[in-house]
Amino acid sequence: MPINRPLLTDADLQEAADRKLPVRVFENDHFVLNGGIIVRYTDSDVVIQSRVSDLTYYSRSSCQFYEVRP
Repeated sequence: MPINRPLLTDADLQEAADRKLPVRVFENDHFVLNGGIIVRYTDSDVVIQSRVSDLTYYSRSSCQFYEVRP
């Protein structure tokens, strides 16, 4: 069973980005993304790449991010 760890702080997001761990994103209690990689983040946004040419910007205030480890 995979381990889901919430990514709450900048250090958590940086670790997931450095290790290129897949993430899950929930927005307004709805599942919106599974398996993307964090490319970069700011105080207000997280940029996730799910395919070669697919970058999506998610708001840190309205989304929850989880690292997925097998």
